[in-house]
Amino acid sequence: MTNRLPIPFLFLAILALLAALWAGLLRLGWQLPALTPSLAMTHGLLMISGFLGTLITLERAVAIQKKWMYLPPLLSGLGWLVALLMPSPPLGAILLTLASLGGVAILVEMTRRETALHTITMLLGAAAWLTGNLLWLFGWQVFQVVFFWQAFLVLTIAGERLELSRVLRPSRNQQTAFGGIVIVLLTGVIVSLFDLQSGTRLNGAALLALALWSLRSDIAWRNLKHNLPLTRYIAHCLALGFVWLGVGGGLSLGFGAQAAGPRYDAALHVVFVGFVISMIFGHAPIIFPAILGVPINFQPAFYVHLILLHASLALRVFADYANLHTLRMWGGLLNEVAILLFIGMTVYSVRKGISGR
Repeated sequence: MTNRLPIPFLFLAILALLAALWAGLLRLGWQLPALTPSLAMTHGLLMISGFLGTLITLERAVAIQKKWMYLPPLLSGLGWLVALLMPSPPLGAILLTLASLGGVAILVEMTRRETALHTITMLLGAAAWLTGNLLWLFGWQVFQVVFFWQAFLVLTIAGERLELSRVLRPSRNQQTAFGGIVIVLLTGVIVSLFDLQSGTRLNGAALLALALWSLRSDIAWRNLKHNLPLTRYIAHCLALGFVWLGVGGGLSLGFGAQAAGPRYDAALHVVFVGFVISMIFGHAPIIFPAILGVPINFQPAFYVHLILLHASLALRVFADYANLHTLRMWGGLLNEVAILLFIGMTVYSVRKGISGR
């Protein structure tokens, strides 16, 4: 039976994603109606807190089935709308900060139930989200707090991957290495507030180390030749995501901090698009059945949006470093086309799964 309760929250999350994609095109230089005066400047906020913050907290609320846990996705779903439509006074920023506080509370409950390295890692990720939102609320610039938002997503995904890879029985040394990487990552994030160059390089070293750690410790690499087509597809999404995570770490480690410009675009989007969005592509066949209570009907056409995402990102990063503005615009546009194709295919496969039942 379909679970209808999460549908309004999902609607707010998808609406935030669509607004973020529109804002992204404006930032790339495409001549489109601005819709609201502040839209272009809220691209990152809409993507991280509006879309992903709502989706991640909603997934956990559905999994744990405590009514108070639906408050954080409600706050983030409403917060981005208020922040976009009424940027002053900062009511939207307050709602999003409260949503991230609720995200921390959910992770505290999860960690209380199961105190393990993966739950602690996700709790630290939620704390990074809250810290980034607090700094942004008190007037810090996006380039100063973006590493906190990045740590939120990286640690959330890393914690989930560690949990799902427990079937490999990671050794004590592997778990110690993972914990050390988390410490370096958080150290880099904190240091970046006072010394942006040093913090960026520490952060980059941690991202690169996490990607290398996954080669032996994440089950995705072993599933690339799995017999089941869906499992194989998920593995390709995750493996490509880890590749981009390593690339992002290498760029930050090698080139240091970028506060603006094409290299700033490349350093952020290899992680936020190459790693995070690819992981969403891979986890969607797990997340949406869990949230909605219906199966995802796998289609070979899923590979179309996956290939387009990574090919267009490679084009975008090349254009960033070659300083080819028009090519960068097209690379970014095709990134978004891939995401829209993903949404369309997911809706289609969910509807097919419902009709099949």
